[in-house]
Amino acid sequence: MEKFDLIVIGGGPAGYAAAMRGIDFGKRVCLIEKDRVGGAGVYNGALSSKTLWEISQKIASVNDTISGKGREKFHLAWDDVMATVDEAVFERKFQYSCHLKLLQTETMNKLLTYERGSASFISPHELEITQNGEKTVISGSNIIIASGSRPRKMPNVNVDEQTVLTSDGIENLTDYPKSLVIVGAGVIGCEYATIFSNFGKTKVYLIDRADRILPFEDTDISNIVSENLEEKGVTIHHNAQLERLENLGNEVEYELSYPDGSREVIRVEKALLSIGRVPNIETLSLENAGVLMSKRGQHIGDDDTVTNVPHIYAVGDVSGRIALVNMGEIEARHAVERAFGTIRERLSYDNVCTIMFLQPEVAAVGINEMQCIEKNIPVKVVKIDYSVIARAIAMRKTEGFFKIIVTNDSEMHVLGMRAVGEHASTAIQTIGLIMKLGLPIHVIAELVHPHPSIAEGIQECVRMLLNRSLFKSSVFKDKLACYSLVDGVKTPLERL
Repeated sequence: MEKFDLIVIGGGPAGYAAAMRGIDFGKRVCLIEKDRVGGAGVYNGALSSKTLWEISQKIASVNDTISGKGREKFHLAWDDVMATVDEAVFERKFQYSCHLKLLQTETMNKLLTYERGSASFISPHELEITQNGEKTVISGSNIIIASGSRPRKMPNVNVDEQTVLTSDGIENLTDYPKSLVIVGAGVIGCEYATIFSNFGKTKVYLIDRADRILPFEDTDISNIVSENLEEKGVTIHHNAQLERLENLGNEVEYELSYPDGSREVIRVEKALLSIGRVPNIETLSLENAGVLMSKRGQHIGDDDTVTNVPHIYAVGDVSGRIALVNMGEIEARHAVERAFGTIRERLSYDNVCTIMFLQPEVAAVGINEMQCIEKNIPVKVVKIDYSVIARAIAMRKTEGFFKIIVTNDSEMHVLGMRAVGEHASTAIQTIGLIMKLGLPIHVIAELVHPHPSIAEGIQECVRMLLNRSLFKSSVFKDKLACYSLVDGVKTPLERL
């Protein structure tokens, strides 16, 4: 039986990062993957869906430009769209494949052992790998579970990945659906609504159980995204309860009920379920290792990536925290450092930068206004519209805003930021770093930003708080805002 210093179950973003960090420590590492290295970070997930979004954005941008010129709209054949997606996926897949092969060569001292197959625990230190009926048993001093997740399905619904799809089935489409209902108005549901409405070939319906989409974000963000979707022809079923969804073979019929007692039955060509994900843990035989589930029983329980068994770690989607590629990778590296390093600090989730691929794109870090009100945190809030940022004007992309939240005191430590608009995901990093380092906001005010750049909007926000801004919020009230938020009450901070 071969023994390793570190065994990693799962070759997705988290598992791959764990294996590479183990190599950094000079340890014997075994990476086990039953399907494809890269996982949802490459296939049916982050890379593939964002490539779709990028293509759709370009098409929508072209059509927005020519729409007022009396020209016929531009369309791209679905085969051409998927060819581009396939190219992007292949490029990343090729990188992983070459990297793995080189790490296993003599010239690289065989730093890594890669095993294809399904892993299950025999004991706390032993794993059985099954591939094509053959079984191999290996042992590990430390084991990291990074087996990822899969789309959640609805009970009593025939999810055939042809007519009723999850994100795993998008690649099965042979053409743009004439009509599509998306069940779930969270981030992924809204992203796919954005993608298909941008292409302009599909009538999109979005089922939202709440009174607004993206209910975890502030109303101003939800509203701008919702309005843009509706302008693109998306029908949003607000406050809708899905009573029935039937796969009729070539069509889907769904029935909704509303608080006023009314009902509605609609038929569409395809349905896309976007109702969350479930961890891939059923075949791991966790009971043989003594690993316990979380209190809610839906994910593996852990404390700072460590399970109740000290040498076994859970990272990425199986831990049930933030299901993002970047967080899975960070958790994985942290787990390895806990196992072999001298790290003492707990992993912090306070300055996690996220992005939602919508129209416009939305980036976030830290807390929002809604959370401040819920937790009764007194804060100061500053907001600047994209229409007064030179780079946004030059790009002709003036829809959006920056909003920064700081403590309601003289120190004004940054608690969070929301960026909505072009380059939002790039701009958010400045605030993420400031929060990580605990630096005061005047550091941003004193930086020399490139001009013109979207990041100058962040600097102008900070200058408003410091009463040094180029434009005054008391003058451009429709473009700028600076106010305190105490006990849920907004009070303008006049800056002259």
